[in-house]
Amino acid sequence: MSYRTEEVAYVQPAQPAAAAQVSQQRSTAEYRALDAAHHIHPFSDMGSLNKAGSRVIVKAKGVYLWDSEGNQIIDGMAGLWCVNVGYGRKELAEAAYRQMMELPYYNTFFKTTHPPVIELSALLAELAPAPFNHFFYCNSGSEGNDTVLRIVHQYWATQGKQAKKVVISRKNGYHGSTIAGGTLGGMGYMHEQMPSKVENIVHIDQPYYFGEAEGNLTPEEFGLARAQQLEAKILEIGAENVAAFIGEPFQGAGGVIFPPSTYWPEIQRICRKYDILLVADEVIGGFGRTGEWFAHQHFEFEPDLITLAKGLTSGYIPMGAVGLHDRVAKAIIENGDFNHGLTYSGHPVAAAVAVANLKLLRDEKIVERVKTDTGPYFQKKLRETFANHPIIGDIAGVGLVAGLQLAQEPKTRKRFANGGDVGTICRDFCFNGNLIMRATGDRMLLSPPLVITKQEIDEIVSKAKKAIDATAQQLGIS
Repeated sequence: MSYRTEEVAYVQPAQPAAAAQVSQQRSTAEYRALDAAHHIHPFSDMGSLNKAGSRVIVKAKGVYLWDSEGNQIIDGMAGLWCVNVGYGRKELAEAAYRQMMELPYYNTFFKTTHPPVIELSALLAELAPAPFNHFFYCNSGSEGNDTVLRIVHQYWATQGKQAKKVVISRKNGYHGSTIAGGTLGGMGYMHEQMPSKVENIVHIDQPYYFGEAEGNLTPEEFGLARAQQLEAKILEIGAENVAAFIGEPFQGAGGVIFPPSTYWPEIQRICRKYDILLVADEVIGGFGRTGEWFAHQHFEFEPDLITLAKGLTSGYIPMGAVGLHDRVAKAIIENGDFNHGLTYSGHPVAAAVAVANLKLLRDEKIVERVKTDTGPYFQKKLRETFANHPIIGDIAGVGLVAGLQLAQEPKTRKRFANGGDVGTICRDFCFNGNLIMRATGDRMLLSPPLVITKQEIDEIVSKAKKAIDATAQQLGIS
């Protein structure tokens, strides 16, 4: 399949030719051969990938990537939802270098601590909502959600309610790729490869109005009905046995699914009614993606635990965290040992990079700009461009995150029977047109770096339209 978009007038100061200046030890063909010979990629069909050959990315700056053949690519996904401050920020590289030279590693197990993790914890307490003043560190969102399970169970043990063991999650939610995270997430294709699931985790349906609402339900009615599945499940299991409910404020990897406005208030009401901890997985939504520091603030609910990663360091170095509401932290702190930890919990270099990253987001008012300027522009541009498009049935999102629903009949909410295949066709048109836009089934996802300009937004939307138009043409829909 061959597809190329026209160049837009705006050009980033770094030119495509800059890729040639990168020190490449091998040719593209040599890199691809070695990659196929030795590297197993995440979430990939390695047989097909090795035949086609991987695209070798060699350089990045701002919102752009360059491959080994000199092509400039605009990154509409901020890596994997994470490069919030954009690529090439020297402040983060310098923070890592300084810390590596001063204290490259030490643990916090043996009655020790170090300045970077102390500074990071204090800064997070400043940026997070008032009840969040304590943080536990790990290496990823997956590990953060494993940690959440340990905290939830330890909390109820301190309250003398050891029977509270069941955690309720959602189908098609995503909470990581570890055994525990994969079990929490409720994605069927992951479960099929994972017979050794974690016990005491059950699922309810997702609040996906376009794809799952039946009859003449309004979005508000549907949101209430899906939230009330939580109450039905609690009553089925017995409230005395239910420990927590976990959900992403908006579903990320599941397709950027935004719940109806009635959903989260009802979820919170039910959790409070039955004395169940409410956990917000903020791995994707945290640190400005919606125009708020944390996505649960956009949806106006108050969790007891929050899982953090990705935007915490803008992806420059791996790090995750769990934020504990004061009442949960107090119970953990005052009741003996918390027997959980990782070799790299609170790694000093990761913590130093996180501090530098969060200060950029704060001091350059990047989050505020997403809320008042670039976010509204991005959403408006998408809705104007794809209004009445023959294969776009829904546009969900706020700030700098969006999901575009591909549909066979948009007005009747009829999806493609082979939706995953259609999403893949569209994704490939994007990739060949030098735009990174992710496909989740029949939903196309965008989540660009938070530092993106309006001109760069125009470029993303223009290239996305060319790819979606080409997809419609290939399907014979006009």
